Amino acid sequence: MIRNILEKSIKQALSTLDIKEGKIILEHPEEITNGDYSCNIAMILAKQVAKNPRELAEKIVAEINKNLPKEISKVEVAGPGFINFYLSPEFFVDENRKILKEEKEFGRSKIGKGKKVIVEYSSPNIAKPFTIGHLRSTVIGDAIANILDFSGYEVIRDNHLGDWGTQFGKLIVAIKNWSSIEKIQKSAEPIKDLVALYVKFHDEAEKDLALDNEARDWFTKLENGDKEAKNIWNICVKLSLKEFEKIYERLGVKFDTAYGESFFEKKMQEVLKDINKLKLAKESEGAYLIFFKDDKYPPMMVLKKDGSTIYALRDLATDKFRKEKYGKDVVIINEVGMEQSLHFQQVIEAEKLLGYSNGHDRIHVKHGFYRFPEGKMSTRKGNGIWLEEVLDEAVEKAKVFDKDTAEAVGIGAIKFNDLKRESSKDIIFSWDEALNLKGDSGPYLQYSYARAKSILRKAKEEKIKKVDWKKIQENEATNLEKILYRFPEVVERAGAEYSPHYIATYLIELASAFNNFYGQGKIVDKTDSNSPYKVALTEAFSIVLKNGLNLLGIQAPEKM
Repeated sequence: MIRNILEKSIKQALSTLDIKEGKIILEHPEEITNGDYSCNIAMILAKQVAKNPRELAEKIVAEINKNLPKEISKVEVAGPGFINFYLSPEFFVDENRKILKEEKEFGRSKIGKGKKVIVEYSSPNIAKPFTIGHLRSTVIGDAIANILDFSGYEVIRDNHLGDWGTQFGKLIVAIKNWSSIEKIQKSAEPIKDLVALYVKFHDEAEKDLALDNEARDWFTKLENGDKEAKNIWNICVKLSLKEFEKIYERLGVKFDTAYGESFFEKKMQEVLKDINKLKLAKESEGAYLIFFKDDKYPPMMVLKKDGSTIYALRDLATDKFRKEKYGKDVVIINEVGMEQSLHFQQVIEAEKLLGYSNGHDRIHVKHGFYRFPEGKMSTRKGNGIWLEEVLDEAVEKAKVFDKDTAEAVGIGAIKFNDLKRESSKDIIFSWDEALNLKGDSGPYLQYSYARAKSILRKAKEEKIKKVDWKKIQENEATNLEKILYRFPEVVERAGAEYSPHYIATYLIELASAFNNFYGQGKIVDKTDSNSPYKVALTEAFSIVLKNGLNLLGIQAPEKM
């Protein structure tokens, strides 16, 4: 990688100047005219050697220039002591040739070779709607899994379904009091009916406190294998999974495993034995809690007063199972909302105490919420927006481009609107923004890809010759070339930080550079000796853009 070459040159220069090496940070200047990479090492080390930063930078540059690598055309000092590197035209030609050679493999690495990772994402609750709020974990988690797979990791994609817990006691009470399981089964929209019952339960429970006790009793019955409770639960699970699969198919999201919380029901006793053996938990007001040393975190409940389990215990059982099944070195990533931060801090600390984890193999990737301007969405309050309705609306709107690609374009718009943001930040839901088909959007990227493919088809029709790499005139690189080669390092950063938005931001910059390149003159032109190289550059762009869209889980239609 070019970064390694630049770092080596800087290290060699520092060694020659007999300066103790500092941390070398290479960044791309905001203005592309200021070079391809910039380093502030002189400003960091200036105090150490008692020199003016710019003076030190000039000495470092002088040493680098004595043995300038062929990949660098020049090195300059800028401002108070920045060192700016300009890559050579030969370097960009070689990179474009590499892109065309590697095609869909360009950007792939072996960073994660020999490493195994579980990415848990989506994880909706059974018998609740798949709302716009569930989109975040689903598309962010899927993108992270794609990026890690592309980076050489063995990835297990897990959908940890919320199919257990007190909410099922509430649902059973609601079904028995105000409907019937037979009526739910015959309904045209069973999940919406279940949601309505769930909302009704909470409305009625505010007036009748006995309903909450009744719900707890029914969940205890469910845990103890009560036949009626199990039958209602089974039907709710099957109806929900059927609805979820429709959404996942439209989003292009797949999983390797989908163990619901109920799968770990019988495995929780093993965890309780481990907890008791190590004397980690104490009884408090009838409940059973793990207390952390020096009150590092608030106590974590593992059993309620009535002896029923809580999801913290199920999470401990889940990770114990994962370590046993996939190996102790497996890294577990939970793509779950920001509001679960304390919960995961407690779980990870408990797993360290239990010997299930070393702390470094458990990662919580946090996402913010979709919110209304007036506050948070809530299933309990019945004010969520169903994801299926948003997808349908987006697809309908995308028909203005092309009816044949409307599904891919509409859903691409919804997914990109989410993925282009730093995942930890909240999103204020707006129909206009969610369905945005212009500007920095998924359709803009898809249209840019379709434009490139159209040019390539025209080049084939016009019989533009294949580029002769040996005869290319090494002119000054275009802005497009100066962005194309960066793709592998963007993927590397996105994987290291579990942040797909880096790829989304890069693709917008890339598409903008291509469209500017397109507007500067004809690409397909038999009278232009540079036309073969322009066509090759267009093909390189289409390859990189498609690779990036694939990582984000967005389709790349060839026509729009």
